[in-house]
Amino acid sequence: MIHPLAEVYTKHIGEGTKIWQFSIVLEGASIGKDCNINCHTLIEGKAQLGDRVTVKPGVYVWDGVRLDDDVMVGPNATFTNDKWPKSKNSNYQLLETHVRRGVSIGANATILCGITIGEFALIAAGAVVTRNVPDRALMMGTPAAIKGWMNEDGTKMKEEVGFFLDNQGNHWKEEAGELIRL
Repeated sequence: MIHPLAEVYTKHIGEGTKIWQFSIVLEGASIGKDCNINCHTLIEGKAQLGDRVTVKPGVYVWDGVRLDDDVMVGPNATFTNDKWPKSKNSNYQLLETHVRRGVSIGANATILCGITIGEFALIAAGAVVTRNVPDRALMMGTPAAIKGWMNEDGTKMKEEVGFFLDNQGNHWKEEAGELIRL
């Protein structure tokens, strides 16, 4: 379903995807199946969205941003694609940002370019992500820091003495900013 008030110039849209009014999708953009692209969004031509991606209002997915399957981007979350933005910059370098499977990004979070956000991570509302994020990390603050670990279903892991327990009964240990399954 493409709303009649949307401007869609790409042919790479998967079955079951909905694109709502006042959205702009440029030629060359790739959008997977069963996605929900809310109103007042922009997806540039070199952006890639996997299957079952949700993009809430006020989000601009710039060239070089790749959102894998099952990613949710909250309202007014901001992506960048230039570390040193300047008008008429002849030295502009497109830096890619990769948001891996199952990630949720909260409202008004800012994601700087050139980083990877690991699978099932949760970026809290208003967080500013300036570096790579490990799988399952709960990131909060400015700059964002690890404040816990997430289950695949989006709930927070239970913290026990010396380890973390996921909702399937598996034990995990944090080592050097990464989560290791025991």
